[in-house]
This record gives sequence, structure tokens and C-alpha cells, in this order.
Amino acid sequence: MFIQTEVTPNPATLKFLPGRVVVERGTEEFASLEDAEMRSPLAARLMAIPDVSGVFFGYDFVTVTKKAAEWQHLKPAVLAALMEHFMAGEPVMAPSGAPAATGGEEFFDSADEKTVATIKELLETRVRPAVAQDGGDITFRGFKDGTVYLNMRGACSGCPSSTATLKHGIQNLLRHFLPEVEAVEAVEAA
Repeated sequence: MFIQTEVTPNPATLKFLPGRVVVERGTEEFASLEDAEMRSPLAARLMAIPDVSGVFFGYDFVTVTKKAAEWQHLKPAVLAALMEHFMAGEPVMAPSGAPAATGGEEFFDSADEKTVATIKELLETRVRPAVAQDGGDITFRGFKDGTVYLNMRGACSGCPSSTATLKHGIQNLLRHFLPEVEAVEAVEAA
């Protein structure tokens, strides 16, 4: 088994491509060993590695976020854990694991329903595929008074270039198609 790695715009996060599907639909994020142990044998194995602070699963990739260790020291342990897991044929997600936290309810005025539908379509078709290439995900959280609120996950969470992505990329895209969008802000999951 050959696992490729890719750097991400976030220097604390590295993207691992195992050459197979990791999660069929959606994404999964783990920020603690306790959460990982309840929901994913693979995430638990990765979170147990010293200096790993977060794990994120996309369709065909795993991103790992580190604390202070250098990647040259941490990368071999992550690769070994991924290799052992996939070669053993173990499931990525626990069969009875608790579902991922959804980040809370979406919020927007019912009068803005058409605008929100267009925002979600633009995010799904133009933003999320590009962000997944960098090992992350961005999800819609709300729309109020001209401001779109988004949750940044995986490599996007805590990334030094995330502000530029939000302000110059996503905000400009949404404003181009929807003049009623005035700003884009990042929010933490609830």
C-alpha cells in the first residue's frame, strides 16, 4: 500500500491520500481522543500519537493536525498508523459510533430562503471541492443582515490563509452572484 502526502496551506496540517475511500459521504472531524474512541477506530489510532491534535476525514483523504512536533518526526508515525489500519481491513468509522456533531442549527430568516439556497449551491459546487483539495471543508451555518456565516473544518480550521480564503475568495464569489451578500465570517461549531 502506498500512501501519498500533500502539504496544505496550513503548516500545522498534512494531507494523507491512502488511495481508497475514507468516508463515503460527508466529512468527519475529531478534536479529542475521547471523541475519536467513540466514533472511529482509525481516528482513535491517529489521535493516540503524541503531538496529534486533530484528525479530519474526507472522501478519499485524511488530514492530520499537529501540535508542536516537526512533520519530519511525526509523519512516519502517522503513515505507520494509516498503513496498519488499512492493511488490517478495519472499518474507518465505528458501526455504532455516535454521529458527528453537526455544529448546531442553521440560522437565517425565512424571507432569505432563496438567497440561502443559492449560497449553499455555490458553496457545494465551487467552494467545497477546492477546499477539499487542501484537506479541509467549509459548511454553511447562517445568513443574517447581509453576512454569511461559515464553519471551517479540517486543514481550514486555524489555517493562516483562511482569512484570505474567506475574504478574497468566498466573499468575492458570493458577492458576484448575490449582491445582497455584504460579508463572510467564520464561526466555530457549536
